[in-house]
This record gives sequence, structure tokens and C-alpha cells, in this order.
Amino acid sequence: MFQVRIHGRGGQGAVTAAEMLSVAAFKEGRHAQAFPSFGSERTGAPVVSFCRIADTEIRTREPVSAPDALIVLDPTLFHSVDVFQGLPETGYVLINSSRTFEELHIADFMKRFPFGHTHCVPATELARQHVGRPVPNAALLGGFAAITGQIRIESVLAAIRETFPGAIGEANARAAVAAYEHCLA
Repeated sequence: MFQVRIHGRGGQGAVTAAEMLSVAAFKEGRHAQAFPSFGSERTGAPVVSFCRIADTEIRTREPVSAPDALIVLDPTLFHSVDVFQGLPETGYVLINSSRTFEELHIADFMKRFPFGHTHCVPATELARQHVGRPVPNAALLGGFAAITGQIRIESVLAAIRETFPGAIGEANARAAVAAYEHCLA
């Protein structure tokens, strides 16, 4: 089982990201589950969502305490939440930022992960460019597909288009492709 924990703030799409990731896994014939965990339901409040992907039925229901991958939609959470808690040194880290790990003051911590397992992606900027709104969730799923190899980009794009039909879905799909290419570059 591959477990993902997504940290964000209310309004950034952390819950929708987990749901789209699970839909992408279903499209590949795999088992998946997605669920949120949040306290106050207001814009800007910290939100955590989870996704599990497996080739067999998933029976566990508790929050993901030891994720295989971590997606951080808002790096300001580093100052208030231990987003890295439980992440093994073999894990993957994808951070929504146009800044470097050095600029985020986490470069030394990131050195413990294998090469290629950690990336910063300017997902908010990509979303603004392609969607016209600063919602980074769909773009980050493209980055997730690139760095983990757990899901194909085609499945991510299909899940995005299913979640957001029409022009909004196409715009989010373009943002996801841009993030995918950014991580592969």
C-alpha cells in the first residue's frame, strides 16, 4: 500500500486533491481511499487529507501517520504543523513553492531523501497561469505522478477532467501537465 498525506489550508483544494488521486488510482484498476481531517472549517485553516493506493482491498481507516509521500500545498505550514512527522527517509516530498529548499530553510532536512524524491513546484503560479485562480491542487497531482511513478499522468488528467468538466477541467489538466514536466526537467 502506498500512503499519501496532503497538507494545505482551507480553500487550497487538499481534500479535492486526495479525492482526485484516488479516482486516478481507480482508473488504473487499483484500490484507493481518500478522506480529510480538519478542525475548524474555514478558509485558511490547516487541513490534512489522506489517500491510500493499493493493488488489494484497503481495510484500514485511520489517518496516515507514516506516509510514503507528502504533498504540501502551503509551505507556511512548516511554522505551525510538523508536516514531516512520520515520513521515512525513503519517502517523497512535493512542495508547492517557487522557492528553493535553501530559501525555505529545509535544505539540510531534504538531503536525507534519495535523489529525485523531493521537489518544489510553483503550482500556485501554474494554476494562476492556466486556470486563472491560485488553487494548486490539480497541478501538484501532475508533479506527484512525475516524482513517484505511482500513477500515470494520463490517469491524473482523466481524474481532473472528471472532477472539473469542461473548460475548468482542461485548464487544470494543463496546469498538471506543466507541473509534471517541471518535475521531470
